Amino acid sequence: MTVTLADVAARAQVSPATVSRVLNGNYPVAASTRERVLRAVDELDYVLNGPASALAAATSDLVGILVNDIADPFFGIMAGAIQSEIGGPGGRAGGERLAVVCNTGGSPERELTYLTLLQRQRAAAVVLTGGAVEDQPHAAAVAAKLRKLAAAGTRIVLCGRPPAPDTDAVALTFDNRGGGRELTEHLVRLGHRRLGYIAGPEERTTTRHRLEGHRAALAAAGIEEDPRWTVHGPYDRRAGYEATLELLRRDPTLTAVVAANDSVALGACAALRESGRRIPDDVSVAGFDDLPFSIDAVPSLTTVRLPLAEAGARAGRIAMGREEPPPGGIAMIRGELMVRGSSGVPRESSGVPRG
Repeated sequence: MTVTLADVAARAQVSPATVSRVLNGNYPVAASTRERVLRAVDELDYVLNGPASALAAATSDLVGILVNDIADPFFGIMAGAIQSEIGGPGGRAGGERLAVVCNTGGSPERELTYLTLLQRQRAAAVVLTGGAVEDQPHAAAVAAKLRKLAAAGTRIVLCGRPPAPDTDAVALTFDNRGGGRELTEHLVRLGHRRLGYIAGPEERTTTRHRLEGHRAALAAAGIEEDPRWTVHGPYDRRAGYEATLELLRRDPTLTAVVAANDSVALGACAALRESGRRIPDDVSVAGFDDLPFSIDAVPSLTTVRLPLAEAGARAGRIAMGREEPPPGGIAMIRGELMVRGSSGVPRESSGVPRG
């Protein structure tokens, strides 16, 4: 037998209107009354009609979190921190909200599909994480979707992603250029002049910004970059391994390898070891992000620490309206250089592994 709103009201000894107010979270109710209603909901196992409730309200209890790859700690850490902040008073069904993690796999088409689905579900908030695709038609399509979501009352936060002008989206963006520059400046100060760079996918904003920072540091030091020193690939360990072998084939005299992120850096380290080179005695390695495994690598990785959990938690609070957006709706979040054992002073290279 289906439990109705009236059944809950009778059990809690309140009016059906009071039950509706508690479940919809749209009207102040005394704490003792609210507790009595929620206890009745639990005892009767009452299930709120989500779609009907969403139609009656401006938005639902759904929060969408878009990630490129949930298996990547970069996205997993942010998604977990966002989810930790989206519960609490304010929503229907006792104040809880349902977080849905949408794994795009880096596909622009999937990103648009998920935004459309979240729009249809009248999502209370949408948080997009990570870099954006640098494709003008796609950017225009995403902006149009974000404007429609915002017009329907959905809060939109970009976490670790560049701003989206004229969309009402709040942007918490990482200073990838600054971090990339600081990382390479560190290696240059140590004396490195031949630095290979393993960049991410060419179409990603994160890739371009980190590479621009790297190149700015080289230019400031008067180092002319050799086109052979840059290889693009996915943000994963295998790409780092293969790209490093390619860099060594192109120029075996390299004394440092800068990787697009820490996972890529691990692959670079494996390739260097297999080629007979020691880290950092023969070749220094640097990563980016300071993912949890970075300090446990052997040697531990020199990298740029991004406050992924802190940024994700802040994005969650803003998405739920529990924290004011930054002035102008944009905040630049800087990273911190972490100097560890994988970088050192270069030795004169002959292009032949030294024992």
